[in-house]
Amino acid sequence: MLNLDPQTLISRIFILIIAFSVHEFAHAWTATRFGDETPRQYGRLTLNPLSHLDPFGSLMLLIAGFGWAKPVPVNPYALNRRSPAALMWVSLAGPFSNFLLAALAAIPLRLGLVTFSSGSPLPGFFPTPYQFLLEFIFINLILMLFNLIPLAPLDGDKIVEYFAPPSLARAMSVIRPYGSLILIGLLIIPSRLGFDVFSLIMNPALPNLLYLLLGGN
Repeated sequence: MLNLDPQTLISRIFILIIAFSVHEFAHAWTATRFGDETPRQYGRLTLNPLSHLDPFGSLMLLIAGFGWAKPVPVNPYALNRRSPAALMWVSLAGPFSNFLLAALAAIPLRLGLVTFSSGSPLPGFFPTPYQFLLEFIFINLILMLFNLIPLAPLDGDKIVEYFAPPSLARAMSVIRPYGSLILIGLLIIPSRLGFDVFSLIMNPALPNLLYLLLGGN
């Protein structure tokens, strides 16, 4: 059972629909700009959340605050014919879209248009605008940082591979088939030992990003 208050749970459901749909659409849109029609053929060039949501990844977002959607299929050979950096840009588009969503949500908070005292016209179990925007910013930044981890099938794998020296790129190609198993291991094993690997990765960057977007708010 989810150990979340109703406001947080409702916020995360709406955030899940928006953040995952925009993230995957950004991948699909960028791939088609580089000449790969694969996302369109698979029905992924859309903001319809039903085309993008992964049940387990969505549940993880509700529980843990980060998760994943169904990966957008792309054809690296079609992309590489246009530019050697095309696959890197397609991979980067998803995390960057989450940062843009967070930045847009921060504007009314940064300008004081929405404050802590801003009430909600909806019943009490719904979040206030302030609560929703804070959760929206936080979740989108977490999704961005999580997807930038350089481990397949996350976006960071292809981003880092593009900039990596040949020796590192070869090492990444060796572990790539086991990336999903490594991710599951990082999710399960450390928690049983009393520490959280992903918090260790994200915590150094997250407060700085929040301050960048929100200042002292």
